[in-house]
Amino acid sequence: MNRPLLSVLLAAGVALSSVAATAPAGADAPPSSSGRAKFTEPLVHAHRGASGYRPEHTLAAYRLAVEQGADYIEPDLVMTKDGVLIDRHEPEIGGTTDVADHPEFADRRVTKQLDGDAVTGWWVEDFTLAELKTLRAEERLPALRPESASFDGQFEVPTLAEVLALREQLSAETGRTIGVIPEIKHSTFLHDAGLDPEVALMDELEEHGLNRPNAALWVQSFELTPLVRLDDELGYRANLVFLVSASGRPYDLEAQGDPRTYTDLLTPDSLKALVKDVDGLGVDKSRVIPRRSDGTLGTPTALVGNAHAVGLDVTPWTFRAENQFLPVDYRIGTNPATHGRMADEVTRFFEAGVDGVFCDQPDICVAARSEFLAR
Repeated sequence: MNRPLLSVLLAAGVALSSVAATAPAGADAPPSSSGRAKFTEPLVHAHRGASGYRPEHTLAAYRLAVEQGADYIEPDLVMTKDGVLIDRHEPEIGGTTDVADHPEFADRRVTKQLDGDAVTGWWVEDFTLAELKTLRAEERLPALRPESASFDGQFEVPTLAEVLALREQLSAETGRTIGVIPEIKHSTFLHDAGLDPEVALMDELEEHGLNRPNAALWVQSFELTPLVRLDDELGYRANLVFLVSASGRPYDLEAQGDPRTYTDLLTPDSLKALVKDVDGLGVDKSRVIPRRSDGTLGTPTALVGNAHAVGLDVTPWTFRAENQFLPVDYRIGTNPATHGRMADEVTRFFEAGVDGVFCDQPDICVAARSEFLAR
C-alpha cells in the first residue's frame, strides 16, 4: 500500500491491517487481485501447534499438528533481552515454562503493566536467549489436558528461526507446503521496552525466503500499527491478518487516544476501507456464530457475508475439543475435560462460509473438513 493512501485513510480514522492464505498443500496458491494469495478451501491452522495434545508452542506440538494434517502452524512471538524472537503466547512465561523452579531466576519475578493491566511474573524481555534455553515448556491447562502435561519438562522454548526451519523440514517430509502464521504479541509493549519485533521478524522472513507474494505465510496481530508498518514501511510482501477480539479495542489505538473498538472496525463501511490494505480477518468465533443466553450455539451473524462482499476472508478462533470450551449443546457428559462434539461445532462454521479455523486439536478439524467437503 502506498504512503499517500495510508495517510488519507489514517487521517479519516480508518484502521488498517492485512491477511491472506495459500492452498493447504502443494505449490503456493495463485494470487488474488490484490497480488496476495487467497483460500481455495477452508484451512486448518494448528493453534500454537497441536496444543490439545502437547505443550503449546513447542517443536513437538508443531510436528504432531502437521502429522495430523494441519495446513498452517502458529507461533506467537515475543522478544528476549538480546533481541531474539522466541515462541511464547505471552511475554510473561510463568504459566508455560518451569521458570518458577529455577532459583537462579527468582529475583526476575516482577510486576509490569501489560496493555494497561498489572501482571506479575517472569518476562521474556528480562532474559537472554541463552538463559531461556535453560527452561522447559509446561502445559498451560494441566487439569484439562493431562496427556499434554505428561510431556512437561521435555521440550525447549523454540526461537522463530527454529520454527521456520522445522516448517521447511516438514514441508519436505510431507510433500505439502506447510504454512506458518506467526502472531506479533503486544507490539506496543515491546516497543516501550526498547525492542523492535517487526524489524526482527522481517530479518527472519528474508533469511528463510518467505517475504514474497503468495508465500505460505501470514503475519497477524491484535494491534493495527505493526501490520501497517510492515506493509507500508518495512517492505513486507506476503500476507497480514488483523485479529479481532470478542470485545474491547486494539491496545495501540487505545494508547494513541483513538476510541474505536473492534466492533467499530467491523462495520460495513470500515470493512470497505480495510480491504484496501487487508485480505482477511482472524476473529473470535463468537463474531461469526454467537452463543445464546443459555450457552447453546446460535445463528450466524452477517460478518462473513459482509467481509466476503468486499473481498475479505474470515478465519475464527479458537476451536477446542474439551467440554469446558464447547457450546452447551455440543458437550458430552459433565466432565469439563471430556472431548465433546467439536467436529460438529466446526462444521457449523464451515457451513457459515468461513475460510479457515484455528484448532487446538487439528486432527478433529481436519476430519470435519474432509466430511464437509465430501458432501
